[in-house]
Amino acid sequence: MSVDRSVIVRARGITKTIATGAGDLTILKGVDLDLYPGELTLLMGPSGSGKTTFLSILGCILTATEGHLTINGEEAVGQTAEGLADLRRRNMGFVFQGYNLFPTLTALENVLMALDVRGARLADPYQAARDALIGVGLAHRIDAYPSKLSGGEKQRVAIARSLAGNPAVVLADEPTAALDSENGKAVMELLARVGQDPSRAVLAVTHDHRTLSYADRIIKIEDGRIVGDERPNGLAA
Repeated sequence: MSVDRSVIVRARGITKTIATGAGDLTILKGVDLDLYPGELTLLMGPSGSGKTTFLSILGCILTATEGHLTINGEEAVGQTAEGLADLRRRNMGFVFQGYNLFPTLTALENVLMALDVRGARLADPYQAARDALIGVGLAHRIDAYPSKLSGGEKQRVAIARSLAGNPAVVLADEPTAALDSENGKAVMELLARVGQDPSRAVLAVTHDHRTLSYADRIIKIEDGRIVGDERPNGLAA
């Protein structure tokens, strides 16, 4: 399968079927999607539409039942658990609704942990972690523990952690769901800025219609199928 090198993530014919007590359930039904660098893409759909499952497949947390998924030209479908973990470490950064910070580690140590897990070989990892936190506006909170941070600050630490090691893809799962309007706006402004990096693609799953104005592209999914793909600036997707 030929791969367009301007596409960071390419999904073709992605299906996901799981066994249940009532028989097999197909969650994704032949989903196609390309993610391009320099864009913030939103993936929107009702509960049960398959968006979180699709995000997990794109992030190499789950593997598809059928189809092809390439990340920077590497095939993910059919990889072993170890192979998926390696792809994930080298290419993916994650931002979660619940922040997923280690409560006994400072903001700086949480980012350092991500660098260590990713196996990033840096001359000065402490400075890299500091720079990541400074980049999200937390220069004054580097040594703070999660219990002393607001929800918006915790999510900023999570974004800094997701950027540690310079991943090609950042995936965010409902990044504003636990935040008030002011903090949600600040987080989306930050993700939009991260998405402008010409070497990185950003995809956020969201129910929050307050996020729409920040998107370069909006994908809509229903019943396991893509039903809409548009760009708010009017250009064809």
